[in-house]
This record gives sequence, structure tokens and C-alpha cells, in this order.
Amino acid sequence: MELKNRHRLKDKDLETYREELRSKLGDSPFKPGDNVDIAECNDREVLLIEEEPLATFFNGEVFPTIQGLLQMAPKKRYVTVDMGAVKFVYNGADIMAPGIVDADETIEEDVLVWVRDEEHNKPLAVGRSITHGVEMKRSDSGKVVKTLHHVGDGMFE
Repeated sequence: MELKNRHRLKDKDLETYREELRSKLGDSPFKPGDNVDIAECNDREVLLIEEEPLATFFNGEVFPTIQGLLQMAPKKRYVTVDMGAVKFVYNGADIMAPGIVDADETIEEDVLVWVRDEEHNKPLAVGRSITHGVEMKRSDSGKVVKTLHHVGDGMFE
């Protein structure tokens, strides 16, 4: 992972990001007292603790990476897929309605969400919702989440 323009994030900026993530997800990968750096990596900005990219920006909006989601206990904006969909998500596929077994009903259209498996609730991907959470659960056809980052995609290797 080649980092450019790396520097320590100011406490007030970190608090802004922490609160934004808490508002979106109910938790944040950044804890009080953490020293967080911001850097450019693969043409995007990332927020790092100890070389771990725990959050990044999608169209200017901060959201945890898969590594960041593993460091926290998010309670909102989840989309749960059945185990049959997992291999497709691992390969970067968009999320289709037939594979969804649950979703946060407060999800709105065109917001960042995270995708998890039904057995372990482990994060598999980050994407942008195409429809509302209630519709995701109700629908039996069509694409409901556009995948932006997934396990093993090499975004930060």
C-alpha cells in the first residue's frame, strides 16, 4: 500500500468523522484518544490507525472499509444476504433482491450501506443502496445495492 501526503488528522476533524459514522452506523472504528492519519492511497483518501485503512471516502462521504467494519459493532445500514449469495459478493457482484434475508428498514435510497452474511454477520462489502430498506426486504427481483468495496478487492493492498 503506497501512501502519499500522509499527515495526522486534527482532533476536531476526527471527532467530526467519528460523529458522522456514529450517526450513520451507531458506532465508529475510531475511539477517543486514537491517533488517526489521513493519506492518499490508490487515488482515494483513507483514514488509518497503525497502517490499517479503517475508513475511506466514497464521493466525498466517509464510510468504514471492511477492516473498519470488523473493528466496530455497527447497528444500522446493514443488508444481510443468504449464504448462497456470499461467493458472488466476494467476487464483487452487486447485491440482488433474491439473496437478501434482512435489511435495516431505515435505509434510504442512495446511501452507503454495508453487506453482511446471515450466519456470522461479518462484513462482506460496502455499497450504495438503490432502493429503501423496506423495499429490499420485500422485493424478489432486481438489483438493490451497487457494490463499491468488497472483501479481497485489493483496494488497499
